[in-house]
Amino acid sequence: MNPTRKRRLTIVLLVIAAALVAVALIVFALQQNMNYLFTPSQVQTGQATSYKTFRLGGMVKSGSIQRSKESLKVTFTVVDASGSMPVEYTGILPDLFRDNQSVIATGHMDNARFIATEVLAKHDETYMPKELKDAMAKAHEGKKVNEEAGQDKPQ
Repeated sequence: MNPTRKRRLTIVLLVIAAALVAVALIVFALQQNMNYLFTPSQVQTGQATSYKTFRLGGMVKSGSIQRSKESLKVTFTVVDASGSMPVEYTGILPDLFRDNQSVIATGHMDNARFIATEVLAKHDETYMPKELKDAMAKAHEGKKVNEEAGQDKPQ
């Protein structure tokens, strides 16, 4: 093999090796930033044990919210169809946070309780702003929806 061809082969191999290292570093970095969502029953069955940080989603159990008098610490229970998980959070909760409300908490497990670093409250899925509801009512006024054809028909 002549020296020019050998030099080109070395450069190509170095570029390929650098690309492989860059891809490996990107995959590793993205894997560290992923947050998986689990329900309380999935956490109790051990599906979240391999994750340091994950999201816990469910409903706030009615009557489970307890606020500390001397700090911003709040404890509550998140439930799903077949499980429940005690959650501890220190900070200001969203305005929509209340009993029987859907929440997603990001954090980690500490023995049998979930220590949240962030709490998000979901609004009711059926919510519609009054302006939009009025506009839709006005637009569909005097029309009947044909269920079979999926088209509007005048009355």
